[in-house]
Amino acid sequence: MPASIPSPASRRPVAETPIRVGTLADDRMLSGPHDRRRALLSRVRDVGLDHVFVADHISFHSGMGMDGLIQAATIAALEPQLRIHIGVYLLALRHPVAVARQIASLCESAPDRLVFGVGVGGEDRHEIEICGVDPKTRGRRTNECLVALRALLSGKPTTHRCEFFEFEDALIRPAPDPPVPIVIGGRSNAAVRRAARFGDGWLGVWCSPRRYAEVVREIEEIGSTGPDRRSAGWDHGLQVWVGLDDDPNRARTRLAGRMEAMYRIPFERFERYSPWGSPEEIASALAPYVEAGCRHFNLMPVAASTEAAIDGIGEIRTRLCLESAAKIN
Repeated sequence: MPASIPSPASRRPVAETPIRVGTLADDRMLSGPHDRRRALLSRVRDVGLDHVFVADHISFHSGMGMDGLIQAATIAALEPQLRIHIGVYLLALRHPVAVARQIASLCESAPDRLVFGVGVGGEDRHEIEICGVDPKTRGRRTNECLVALRALLSGKPTTHRCEFFEFEDALIRPAPDPPVPIVIGGRSNAAVRRAARFGDGWLGVWCSPRRYAEVVREIEEIGSTGPDRRSAGWDHGLQVWVGLDDDPNRARTRLAGRMEAMYRIPFERFERYSPWGSPEEIASALAPYVEAGCRHFNLMPVAASTEAAIDGIGEIRTRLCLESAAKIN
């Protein structure tokens, strides 16, 4: 690994900005007739949401998957105003030079619209193994990929040698302008350190507001030390499932069924971190995370329809922004 870690390029002040809220781009937005997909994405924009986000899997459990960057490019072409977050990209399963080219190509046609979330995966170790990656090395490999990727996206000739890959004088141009923010997902201590060293922010998941505040403080303390670090401008987020329905029992049942089918783990393991009910109730559950330092939310809604989910997330955003503005003023 190079002796000097490149500083996160997009670390610029974000204090006092409105809370940003986005919704998951579900199957109806990502496949099927383009007219329907455009209509749904326009609805996301019209209710005031800031972005949509997409997942990234190669072969999750039963073979389900999607390529996050390909889906981001499709959304960027279908809806020209929304930003797109990737939450989170399994960077260790790809070569960083190829990923840098994909990001640069996307940003050339849709500048300043991508937020690149990176994680190590791990819920399905087989997904990692079939890509030729030893699951035990995915953390170290991700770190090396992040160092290489940041250097490549600077537009300067880049040489990188490590235990996993090596290349010399790689050049990816044009460099994204403005630079692409990189947020690091994960709950482990290693993920927290990774966010502090290589990220422009942390993307939390399945944690309490108290724990969220602790991690934010730890990241900013680590990130403020050393010659290559800065102390301002972090953009921390939270990715969270929510069940939307005015009937709380129906909201919980629907949410539990979707999450158990996805993760093959009893809902009780997620319940305290996955609010359900009306938009007002969910906004109240999320407000403490704003106080803890969260600046953007990736909300994964489960509702009676995609339209109901979009409208509900729009109302959640309105309530969170109003409450945040009232406290600032």
